Amino acid sequence: MSDAVDLIEQDPLIFAVIVTGAGEKAFVAGADIAEMLHKDVLEARAFSSLGNKVFSKIENLSKPVIATVNGFALCGGCELAMACDIRIASNKAKFGQPEVGLGIMAGFGGSQRLSRLVGAGIAKEILFTGDMINVERAYENGLVNRVVDSSEVLKEAKTIAKRIATKSPLGVSFSKKAVNDGLNLDFERALSLETDLFGSLFSTNDQTEGMSAFLEKRHSLFTGE
Repeated sequence: MSDAVDLIEQDPLIFAVIVTGAGEKAFVAGADIAEMLHKDVLEARAFSSLGNKVFSKIENLSKPVIATVNGFALCGGCELAMACDIRIASNKAKFGQPEVGLGIMAGFGGSQRLSRLVGAGIAKEILFTGDMINVERAYENGLVNRVVDSSEVLKEAKTIAKRIATKSPLGVSFSKKAVNDGLNLDFERALSLETDLFGSLFSTNDQTEGMSAFLEKRHSLFTGE
């Protein structure tokens, strides 16, 4: 997965990414428990560190990433979905961080991303009980962006990806950076970050093309430059 993200980052012809599971049963059902059972402390730390590194790489990819959750998204599966920018869920999807039932806790960013998405109170309930939540509750609490019929989930994601791909790649990338980085700053510093990014775009061909196309009443032809 890490190698795939590197290739995507370097490919100028890719404007948006969709992550999905195979079939309708699961997005990702979690790690191999048998493989984890006999890890020692150092091995477990390395395992968590690797997962966090890969998911942070997805989160910080300059291109938008859409998760299509087509079934169970549990443990690392839920954490992977949360590392994506937008989550489109099947009406059969279920989410959860059931690690406490295994004597451990979320280790791939779940405790941090979940609280940022749904708030500390809801996140603690999900993390402490280990209970799965259905897609309706996930939507109500902001864990997913949209809920569609299971037969339409990939189609919906592709529709959104295609809409994003018609916009300025630099404008989208800078918007993603403003949100991600701004969440870790106080409000005034976050506004300063936005100002810097906004100003930087006025040195790009995309800005000239986008505004010229608007005034000339034609479709923009963005190049990401």
